[in-house]
Amino acid sequence: MIAREIGSGRPLVALHGFGVDHRIMLPLAEWIGNAPWRLVLVDLPWAESAARGATASSTREVAHDVLAEIDDHLGDEPFAVIGNSYGAMLARHVAHERRPRVRGLATLAGVFRPAHHERNVPERTVVHVESPVLDAAGDAREAFEEISVIQDAASFAAFQRYVLPGLRGADAAVMDRIAADYALDGAPEERHPEPFTAPTLHVFGRQDDVVGYEDGLALRNHYPRASFAVLDGAGHNVHLEQPDVTGALFREWLARMDR
Repeated sequence: MIAREIGSGRPLVALHGFGVDHRIMLPLAEWIGNAPWRLVLVDLPWAESAARGATASSTREVAHDVLAEIDDHLGDEPFAVIGNSYGAMLARHVAHERRPRVRGLATLAGVFRPAHHERNVPERTVVHVESPVLDAAGDAREAFEEISVIQDAASFAAFQRYVLPGLRGADAAVMDRIAADYALDGAPEERHPEPFTAPTLHVFGRQDDVVGYEDGLALRNHYPRASFAVLDGAGHNVHLEQPDVTGALFREWLARMDR
């Protein structure tokens, strides 16, 4: 499951979203810069590098395997964890199950309600379109249009670099197995109701019609050391559509953990 490590210092485990791979988390390496953290990138079972031999058939099994991989790879070393979308659901699970070792938790466009029909999401709204970008997108256009609310050259370049390779390499059969049993055995905040007091960051897109932001904000009392940010001009790829603001929030989260 461990795809690669970048940098040196304290470990920051990064868990990507459903249908993509670790490359969607690569912007974090640039944001870490010279900070004393190393990025530990995980590939979940449908990713091209992990799909061969993948046996997980539910999110519960994925979560179990992620915890086992972290324990095996890091031993007793304290770590932080960040997750994007589906990976954020896993990150919350990891943070609560390994709370004594966890320095902090962050989520980007995180899944807080597994069932799609139960999510409180805004209507689909595209904020900005540059038609020449779409006209030149070729066979990537449909996937880009479906997820992006900022459809300009910079957003498409990020999509091509960080999202598209994972989409194209994903194993559909593995994804179908896990999608059929998508939920954990209860929300981490319900299974471990005592407040999570390590430094935390939750970043949402104001126009995210996949997971929304209201369901995450509803848990604000569980996270007394959390910053919550809802960014306008951002959908489900919030960290790619608003990289400067998200990067600043991310670096501030690292600084809080360092303190």
